[in-house]
Amino acid sequence: MGTGPPGAKPLRMDEVIPTLDLRDRSDPVRREAFLAGLRRALFDPGAFYLTGHGIHEEDSDAMMQLARRFFALPAEDRDAIDIVHSPHFRGYTQVGYERTQGAVDWREQLDVGLELPARKRVPGDPAYLELQGPNQWPAALPELRPAVLGWMDGLGRVADALLAAICEAYGLAPSTFRHAFAVDPHVHLKIIRYPASWPVSSEQGVGAHKDYGFLTLLLQDDVGGLQIADGRGGFSDVPPRRGTFIVNLGELFEVATGGVMTATMHRVRRPPSGAERISIPYFHNPRLDYSVAPIDLPKEHAQARQPVDPTNPLFAEYGRNALKGWLRAHPRVAERYYGAPALSD
Repeated sequence: MGTGPPGAKPLRMDEVIPTLDLRDRSDPVRREAFLAGLRRALFDPGAFYLTGHGIHEEDSDAMMQLARRFFALPAEDRDAIDIVHSPHFRGYTQVGYERTQGAVDWREQLDVGLELPARKRVPGDPAYLELQGPNQWPAALPELRPAVLGWMDGLGRVADALLAAICEAYGLAPSTFRHAFAVDPHVHLKIIRYPASWPVSSEQGVGAHKDYGFLTLLLQDDVGGLQIADGRGGFSDVPPRRGTFIVNLGELFEVATGGVMTATMHRVRRPPSGAERISIPYFHNPRLDYSVAPIDLPKEHAQARQPVDPTNPLFAEYGRNALKGWLRAHPRVAERYYGAPALSD
């Protein structure tokens, strides 16, 4: 559980974060209450539990089982698809090889995107176009590829509906951002394991950060460890709740609304001793060259803007925003394929 200022009572985020049922969006009786609840959730605390999403629990359980089977593969099978082999930041990352704000994250993971060919860059093209490219899959677990790609397709439909609902909640046309996903969106999935044993003293599973795109949908097991900034200077736990996804905003909403909507600051702490944790976040990101334009919210929804974080400049162009994060997180890949000049691109 997170801590706040001296004397502040720690909060459990399941006492604060609402549960929203996506089916209510289509219900004429409950629709307005759903949209109002969505506005409140995204302004404070910045996340919510989602039900009524149409993803069956047995399918979620099957994804969790596949994740555990992947991490149970021999080290040589996982290392054969090491992320260092991919300029697109796709593949397996060993424990201790990713960083957040310069500190080591104590987790291992597989990074996957849509199955697209590498883009051919010509002189003058932005470096972020290199982020598009094929995935790396473990030869010893061939069923992983169709399962993951099918899972991403299903969550993409859920995220599209949520994106439209968020626009409606703020008085915008539901199609406001649809064109950003029409061709080759840069949607992304991580399959993550936080190990049960920690040979280092750090509590950091993954450090405090915001996600790059529009929306994140998180499936987590029953161990827990996710924490969200509580608005009082600390972080508080977001306990697992079976049958739900945790939904939070990414940085493009912050850019688009000038800080009226803010990306959700979150982190993961190490699991309890002897317990590993599995999580599978899906990131709903637009095409790489999409540049988000400022939008004018109706006056009744234009609440107080949050201060800008000077340590984390946000770019309207999604590809630049994403590449900034990838280069910081994976210095081995950055050095091998992008070089020092690209670090400021």
